[in-house]
Amino acid sequence: MSFLSTMNIIGSGITAQHLRLDVISENVTNISTTRTEEGGPYRRKVVVFQAQEGDRNAFRQAMARAQFNRRGLVSNAGYEATGGVRVVNIAEDPSDFKLRYDPTDPDANEEGYVELPNVDLVKEITDAMAASQAYSANVTAFNVLKSVVSSGLEIGR
Repeated sequence: MSFLSTMNIIGSGITAQHLRLDVISENVTNISTTRTEEGGPYRRKVVVFQAQEGDRNAFRQAMARAQFNRRGLVSNAGYEATGGVRVVNIAEDPSDFKLRYDPTDPDANEEGYVELPNVDLVKEITDAMAASQAYSANVTAFNVLKSVVSSGLEIGR
């Protein structure tokens, strides 16, 4: 696996977690929104990730190529393995809306209840913390890769 494909994998993680934080921010912003263009209250959104798998035998093939390269038989140059993560959907949470009794609210139904968004602030903060940690882990991995590449370039001097 070349360092460029590693950078692509790390970049996909950073991009995915950034989008996840954007969606969490939208959920928190709309925590009190009782009217939407679709009608009814705001419905919480969640990001759906999917692993981008390259060749399942990529590691085995890279090791075999490196071994052959050591013997001078096959070059490992240009070998690219793909991987990472991608966002496949931003789905709506199907859970029930919260109800609050307030017959004076203009959005109240005939019984006096107002449907509130299905956004739970504690859950959103927890998700934001997890996304932030994943984002930080990807940045750390990028910095390690940068250090390894820099050290490799120093060897050639």
